[in-house]
Amino acid sequence: MGSRPRFIDDLSGALPSAASPGSSSDDALLDTYSRTVIDALERVRAAVVFITVERRVPGAPERSARAGTGSGFLFTPDGYLLTNSHVVHGATHIRVQLADGTKFDADLVGDDPHSDLAVLRIGSPEPLPHVVLGESGKLRVGQIAIAVGNPLGLEQTVTAGVVSALGRSLRSNSGRMIYDVIQTDAALNPGNSGGPLINSAGQVIGVNTAIIPGAQSISFATAIDTAKWVIMQIFAHGRVRRAYIGVAGTTTALPRRVQRYFGLESQSGVRVMEIVKGSPAAVGGLRVDDTIVAVDGVFVEGVDALQRALDGSKIEREVLVTVLRGAQRVEVLVLPAEQVV
Repeated sequence: MGSRPRFIDDLSGALPSAASPGSSSDDALLDTYSRTVIDALERVRAAVVFITVERRVPGAPERSARAGTGSGFLFTPDGYLLTNSHVVHGATHIRVQLADGTKFDADLVGDDPHSDLAVLRIGSPEPLPHVVLGESGKLRVGQIAIAVGNPLGLEQTVTAGVVSALGRSLRSNSGRMIYDVIQTDAALNPGNSGGPLINSAGQVIGVNTAIIPGAQSISFATAIDTAKWVIMQIFAHGRVRRAYIGVAGTTTALPRRVQRYFGLESQSGVRVMEIVKGSPAAVGGLRVDDTIVAVDGVFVEGVDALQRALDGSKIEREVLVTVLRGAQRVEVLVLPAEQVV
């Protein structure tokens, strides 16, 4: 690794003396940052849990079990908690330990491998500490991002950084793309999975999900707005019901003149890259290179918004899909089916 880069031009004379190393001003700035992180951490620490799981090994004796660990966080006082699907998927026994050392057996309420999220519940006679869920849709690149979890079994570990990028996509273990993913440089390691990513106010903005092996300071979290939708689906149905139309697409920007000409409120849409043969989209008449801009009159700005629009309420019910096809605005009727996991 090379030495630290140095500037060619010496600008020290143009800087105020307060910026010199070791100055009281620097100490004050560092203390302010430290207080921000500490205050945010205190709001969530008691609600972050350590999860251990057992999985039966195929073909092995019944008593043989493979252990795994991860993180999670309570989001209601009556014991509901959120974690990653890959932490608990296929587990035969789930154990949760609170920050104060109290241990509970946990029940799996619902598991959604497509978003890599799962909801658990533990029973307690007393109200439990819980986090406040924030709004990831209001995030801006550069905001403070603080990750809390149990990396490598080291309980209650904290790392801090910033939101490095928004709107990333990540492929889940099921093969489906997770959209609207937050990238951060807060260091994550195995065992951080399922822990909260919080902002400077101590609100949860994401669920820590993945890292890129071998990379430095590139970590990912499922946006909390996506997690809220998954939680409500699990509460309502015990699983996430999604409508399926059979298209693969990519978010594409719409030129301003196109927006004005067609009277569109959104600045982007979903360009259809592939259509599954015999799928509802194919039967309905959608075509490759169509740009989907609305579903039932609700504007669709990207792939994630399209997935949200195709929720369980659209299954086996005709929906009106608005597309831009060449120089025309076309309405297509599609009858979505229920997606099979």
